[in-house]
Amino acid sequence: MNTLSVHQLYYRAPGGGPQLTNISFDLPAGQRLAVIGPNGSGKSTLLCALMGALKACHDQVFLGGVPFSHLSPATCARKIAYLAQQDDPDLRLRVIEYIALGRLPWAGASTPLQDSQSIERALALTGLMSLSRRRLATLSGGERQRAALARALAQSPALLLLDEPTNHLDPAGRNTLLARVKKLGISVIATLHDLSAIDRFADRVLLLKNGAQAAYGTAEQVLTTACLRPVLGMESFIVPHPVNGAPLRIFDTPDEKEITHGPR
Repeated sequence: MNTLSVHQLYYRAPGGGPQLTNISFDLPAGQRLAVIGPNGSGKSTLLCALMGALKACHDQVFLGGVPFSHLSPATCARKIAYLAQQDDPDLRLRVIEYIALGRLPWAGASTPLQDSQSIERALALTGLMSLSRRRLATLSGGERQRAALARALAQSPALLLLDEPTNHLDPAGRNTLLARVKKLGISVIATLHDLSAIDRFADRVLLLKNGAQAAYGTAEQVLTTACLRPVLGMESFIVPHPVNGAPLRIFDTPDEKEITHGPR
C-alpha cells in the first residue's frame, strides 16, 4: 500500500507564476524518497504541499489513498511529521519537554500512558535517553538536531518529511542521522543537497528543475550525468572503492572550459 500518492501536482502562488508543475509519484509504505534539485527548484514548496499546507493542492495529494481534501487538519497532523531546516525552540526547555511537544496533535485523542510511551520510544530511537533531562541550550548542534527528529517521531507519524535535515551537521553527524532515519521503518521524504548520501539512504529519487519533475526513479536511474548535468551542472561516475573494490559513486562539477568546449 502507498503511504502517499501525488497525481499531477500543480501549484501557482497567489499573484505569481507556477511553482510546482506536473509532479507525480507514489511512496510505498516504509520506503524513503530523496528530493533533489538546485536552490529555488521547488523542494521546500513541495514539502509544504505534501504536509497539507497548500490548500490548492489538496485534491492532488493522497494519504493512504484518501485525498487531503477529505482529511481533517487533526488527522493530517497526527499522520505527518515535519522537520524543518531551522527550528528556534526555547533553549530553556529540557530535552524531554521539547520532545513532548510532538504529542500536541494527539491532545484529547491519546492517554497519558500512550503519550509517555511515544516520548520514550522517540528518545530511544534517537539515542537521547541519557540526555533527556538536559536543557536544549547545553546540547551540541548534532544533539539538537536529534532532539528535533525525536520530537517529530513522538507524533508516531506514518510519514516523516525532512527539509535538508543534514545541513548543519558534520560528515559523521550526517551519516548517523540518516542511518537512524533509515532504521525507523516508516515512509520518509527528505530534501537533500548531499548527493553522496542518497545511495545508502533512499529507495527512490525525485529531481526537480524550476518546479517541474525532471527525473524520478532509483538512484541508478536518476544519479547519472545525463540527468544531473542539465539540472545541477554535475557529472556522476562509478569507480571502485580504493580499499574493498565495491562500486562507489562520485560527483564532479566540470569547469567552465569543459562546459563550453567539452571534456579535454
